[in-house]
Amino acid sequence: MEQAIIVKNLSKTYGKIAAVSGISFEVAENEIFALIGPNGAGKSTTLRMLATVLTPSSGSVSIYGLDIQKDANKVRQIISYLPEEAGAYKSLSGWAYLKFMAAMFGDGSAKEKAYVDFAAEITGLKERLKDKVKTYSKGMTRKLLLARTVMTRPKLAILDEPTSGLDVVNALEIRKTIRDLSRQGMTVLLSSHNMLEIEFLSDKVAIIDRGKIHDIGTAEQLKQEYSAKNLEEVFMALTQRQKVSV
Repeated sequence: MEQAIIVKNLSKTYGKIAAVSGISFEVAENEIFALIGPNGAGKSTTLRMLATVLTPSSGSVSIYGLDIQKDANKVRQIISYLPEEAGAYKSLSGWAYLKFMAAMFGDGSAKEKAYVDFAAEITGLKERLKDKVKTYSKGMTRKLLLARTVMTRPKLAILDEPTSGLDVVNALEIRKTIRDLSRQGMTVLLSSHNMLEIEFLSDKVAIIDRGKIHDIGTAEQLKQEYSAKNLEEVFMALTQRQKVSV
């Protein structure tokens, strides 16, 4: 299976502060790969570098054979990125917002209509798409934003905390959507601090804390390796081991 992402010794520093410290990992094509860890662990910084929003301090990243620095424009043509704090234009209806975003990506009316139709289906909002975004709940808005992110069917979707702050029902629906997109051939890289949630969604996870990846594997592999009931216990075992080694 082709490797969609190859990350080697990736770092990002701000003065003397190391937000990300020499991490390496690979993501297979069509895989759902999650970076999990607490707030401030380096998850968002990593995703922003892969999305070409931030420039790495050192290291390299290849996305479908394209270097994120040398081939940044080409990379942007095959990926899509959903930041944790993304927002939609509240004065527009859901339909108008999707049409506006489709016009930015499309190069013709037929393609733009296909983008909008696909996004509308993903939202599951149906008649509520006629209403203005300002009347939407947080869960509805997040569904709209996820749909906008994947409307072009990118080869790689980069999702930062896609279910952050959502209730159980909306979180479950978004997780199902992400899983369905993967089955349709989309590679997904996402971040979350909700380790129990990610355990049931991702094909593979990397546990990150203080800018460093401590282990990578499937949820089952990691639980067996650390004799843990869930990924939260794996995380605690890894971080406690790190403290002892220091």
